[in-house]
Order: sequence, then structure tokens, then C-alpha cells
Amino acid sequence: MNERGIRALARQVGVDSDWIDASGRPRRVGLEPLTRVLEALGYPCRTPHELAESRDRLRIQSEMVPQLVTCTVGQPSPLPLSGDADVTAELIHEGGDRQSLTLRRQKGRLVIPPIARSGYFQLRFAERELSIAVAPRRCLTIADVAEGRKRWGIAVQLYALAREGDGGIGDTTALRAFARSAARRGADAVALSPVHSLYAANRGHIGPYSPSNRLFYNALYADPADALPDVKGPQLTNFSQTGLIDWPQAASAKYAALRQIFDQIEPRALPAFDAFVTKGGARLHEHALFEAMHAHWFQVDQSKSDWRSWPEAWRGATGEAVARFTASSDGEIRYHMFLQWLAACSFARAQAEARDDGMRIGLIADLAVGMDPGGSHAWARPSDLLTGLTVGAPPDIHMSDGQNWGLAAFSPRALIETGFEPFIATVRAALRHAGGVRIDHAMGLMHLWLIPQGSCAADGAFLNYPLKDMLRLLALESHRYGAVVVGEDLGTVPPDFRARLHDGGVGGMDVLWFQRDEKDFLPPSAGREDAMAMTTTHDLPTVAGWWSGADIEVRSRLGTVREDEVANRAWDRGLLWQAFVTEGITTEERPAPEDAGLAVDAALAFVARSPSPLVLAPVEDLLALAEQPNLPGTIDEHPNWRRRLPAPADTMLDQPEVAARIEILKANRK
Repeated sequence: MNERGIRALARQVGVDSDWIDASGRPRRVGLEPLTRVLEALGYPCRTPHELAESRDRLRIQSEMVPQLVTCTVGQPSPLPLSGDADVTAELIHEGGDRQSLTLRRQKGRLVIPPIARSGYFQLRFAERELSIAVAPRRCLTIADVAEGRKRWGIAVQLYALAREGDGGIGDTTALRAFARSAARRGADAVALSPVHSLYAANRGHIGPYSPSNRLFYNALYADPADALPDVKGPQLTNFSQTGLIDWPQAASAKYAALRQIFDQIEPRALPAFDAFVTKGGARLHEHALFEAMHAHWFQVDQSKSDWRSWPEAWRGATGEAVARFTASSDGEIRYHMFLQWLAACSFARAQAEARDDGMRIGLIADLAVGMDPGGSHAWARPSDLLTGLTVGAPPDIHMSDGQNWGLAAFSPRALIETGFEPFIATVRAALRHAGGVRIDHAMGLMHLWLIPQGSCAADGAFLNYPLKDMLRLLALESHRYGAVVVGEDLGTVPPDFRARLHDGGVGGMDVLWFQRDEKDFLPPSAGREDAMAMTTTHDLPTVAGWWSGADIEVRSRLGTVREDEVANRAWDRGLLWQAFVTEGITTEERPAPEDAGLAVDAALAFVARSPSPLVLAPVEDLLALAEQPNLPGTIDEHPNWRRRLPAPADTMLDQPEVAARIEILKANRK
């Protein structure tokens, strides 16, 4: 193979042959893995003929005029069009306003003059028409919302919240009660794990970061009373005797109750539901159709949960077989649209009440980095996504073999060719009923580690994404919805990535466990003023778990503990406690590992002193729980995404120890 030619092709496609790992060391992708990535992207290059054809295809693609051009308010923007002279044009705002302007010729290119108003426009000139997105200079930031005050909030897994009659799974009614209690104590935000749609039929698929479709909700979180206050559904049993959710049992009971409600109201005229269906359009219908078809095939054979195992005629949203199913299944399709309506009403009410209760932000949604390739988005609109490649992470000091998350991702080429419509729709879905969004693995805005099907995680490569365009679109949608944007910038972070997020108004994340140099824990003052500060995340040990070593004990049973971890943890406890002493948080002697409560109190106070405009306290730390919600690298070996919180949502924060920790947090935010 022509190595020089292949690596040159990779650069043109946007695949990085060379990259910097989490330790700062330069790395190079092997020729065979690089070739497989290029093949999966549609650029075969094993022979001179294939290489020449791929170059020609890429040249043709590069000459295509994009469907959408992004620019920034008040700044001139070059168009991807050559010009021999100035051109008169008309700019039409999405609201219908029109204005005339002149496209100036500069260095052989036509340039849009500065536009003073943000929004989406159509630009018409010389028998051409282009879509233009004019964005504010940056997203609405946490600092903008904080208005000079140091704010705080709580992070919680929605399914973990408990209330009487919830059926064993937390819902938006429990969330409203929890948010109201938090607001009374001065909280300005409640951050959630993803609430994307999973599968109504496959109730064992529970991972919130592997959704079927990020545009829609997991209907199990809905409370029908939010949309239908006069309709009484059956009372549900909580099912939680062990502190763990039995998802198949609880979900079956909840869906049976939702079906019963649907059967009661289906003959009635529901203008709000009909309006929701009309507004949802083709994407809502496609998702509901998929859910109905998925239920059909899953009942036939549970091994057919993935649409790629269905008969050929059913593997897509068009075709005679699908048309016949659609015609004969109108009630089922309406049922799944009804579930989405209930969920949308529930989250809309939860956000509205959080703001009414005094929260500056309210709910912070979580946007998963990708989606299950066997889900409804991949079935209905496969051209939006990369096929034959899955998202993961390269090898690092924590995962020497890398990680393969098995997720499908947007195709950068498809985004450009569709005017970023799939990305815009996804952002809008995240912000529609929230005051902010946390973007999981935010490096995906710049590049993603993609692994060819059948390859190990280490044999992947980074594919670049149009970061500038995506940041501008985030800024535009952020201001339209009045919502803040935070990016999870942890792991293998490109050298200039955080600076570019900062310029775009996207906040980062400062997590206690990573706030350290080669030896010591850094003081709170080393935190970033544009980051959201936290003690931990759902994928990392809680403070009590870390201090006690419970996380090491769990991983020891699973055989995933390094030999030096026990000794290193004992040393790190001393370093962390010394950081607390140096900061003036405490003057007491370091507590024993089993006395984790004092360490939790100190850690919350320590993080609260960050210059960040928003500190999030994970509810597990407020409760001093040792178990973390998710243990990366495990599926069934550990009860991930199943733990219920030990107190009712409406009174949890009133417990003396919890209330005392909140006061510690607040006292150190001044």
C-alpha cells in the first residue's frame, strides 16, 4: 500500500493519523487501522486505483456548496463561492423580514457583510439561494445567568428518585418535588442523567447513554397526570424492596398503566395531542412507527431487538412491507406518539415549576454523545450517521486498551450536506424543556475516536468535525432557548479545545478527582471561572466510596484493580486531606477510611470555594453514599443505572445530615 498517499488522503478526509494522548505523548495510527477507517468512511485506498478514485470523490465533494453557512453577528463572513465582482443580494429572516445587501468580492471570494441580527436567513443572489445561520458571539453562559453570584445545584439520576406510587422508577412528579425542596434551600439547578428514548419493548436495555433516539423521551419518566389531570390511571406498586430497580418488572407495570390510559382517552378529542403530533412531523411519526415495529419483532423473537436482524424489507422507513405495517397499525403508532406527548408535557411542567420556584437555571439536561446503531434514528435516517464505525476512546492511563462504547455518531459529511439539520434538531430537543444542557464527551464537537466494525478499540482514529459551525449553532440555539451549555471536557482533550469552548461560551467541568498536578490536589482557586465544579460524576467514585475504598473493593471483586491502587489510595487520602487543611477547611486529624462522613463534608466545602459560577453537588455525596451510579467497563457484572435513593424525593434534603451538608456548601459559596 502507498503509505504516503493513504496518510495524505486521511488528512484531506479529516482523519488524524497523528494525535496526542492523555499523557501528552505523540501517537501515530497504524497503516492498516487507518485504511480500515477510511474504507468505512467510503474512501477505499488499498490499491492505486482505489486511492485515485477516492481522491476524485473527495475533490468533487469539496467543490459542493454547503446547504448552510454559519457566521457570527457583526462579523463579515466569506462564502464558499468564487466571484469576479460585487453582487447585490437579498437577505430574508426566518420571520419574513427582508433587506438588501451587497456581497463584496475579496481575494476571489464573495463575502457577506456584517449582519447585526442573529437567526436563520435565506440569502438570494444571482439565481442562487443559501441558508445562513447568524449566531451570537457565544452561548448564554452560566456567568450570564448567575448575575455575579456564586450559584449551586444538585446532580441526580432521575430514575433513582422515589415517591409513593411511582411504580419503582423515578418520574417527573418526584423530580418536581425534589426540585422544589432544593429551590427552598437556595439551589439554582438540578442536573439530570440522559432521559432520551430507549425501547418500550426491550425493557432490559436501560443504559441512558445508549439511546434509541436522542430527539425523544423515555416515556417511563412521564406522569400522565401532567397532561391529563382528570384521567385516573391505576395505582402502581413501588417494587423496590432491595434498593435496586427491577427495570423489566417496573417498566412492564408502568407501560401497562400507560396503555390503559391511552385506551381510555383515545376516542376523545385531544387538541393539544393533535397539535403535538402535527408539530412533531415526520421524525415523530418515524420514531413511533419504529417503536411499533420493534415491539412486533421483539415479541416474535427477542433476539431481534436490533432492526438490522429484521427481514430485509423492514430495515428502513420506506418500502411496501413498512407501508403495509403502517396502514394496519395506526393505533399502535398513535400510542407511541401519545407516550411522547405525555413525557413532553411532564418535562415541560417540571422545568416551568423549577423556574417558578426561584431557580435561575432549573433542569440541566444531558445529551449523550451518540446513539444505539440498532435504534430508531439509525433505522429511520441512516444517512445521518456513520455506518461501520462506532464511537469510543483511545487508550489512556485508565483504560490501556481503549474503549468501544458501541455508539453510532453523526457523519460530518451528512451534517454539511443537510445544513446541519440533524444536529440542530438534537440540540433543540435537549433544550426544549430545560434551562441548560451538559454535552457528554464534548470533544465530539471537534473530533471523535471511531473504531471500524470488528476492530479492537485501540485500532481506531480521530475523525474531525466542523467545530466552528457547531459552536455557532449551539450559541444561536442557546440564546433562542435562554439556556446554558456545558461540555464534559474530561479525558483525552485536544490542546486548544478548552480555549475554543471558552471562546464559544461553552462551560467546562472541573471534577475534584482530576483537579491535581503530578502530585498534589490543586486548591479551589485553581478552578476555572467558566467551568461547572463538582466533587464527582456518575462514572466516578463518590467521595464516601473513594475515601473508604469501597470502589476499589468492588473493582477487586471484578478483577479490574491495578496492583498499586490500594497503596496509592492510602497516599492520596493524605494528599487530599492536606489540601483541605491548607485551604483552611479543617484543622482536624485525617479521619480513618471508614469514617467517610467528615471527608464528604470537607470535600463539599472545598469544591464550593471554586471560582466557578455554578457548583453541582451529586446527591450521592449529599447523602454520603458509597456506591456510584455507574461503573464503566461493566454491564451486567454490576448494578449500573439501578440504584434507588434511600429517602423520598420530597423529604430527602430535610434529613439533618443532608441539610447540614447543604449549609456547608452554601457557606463556602459566599
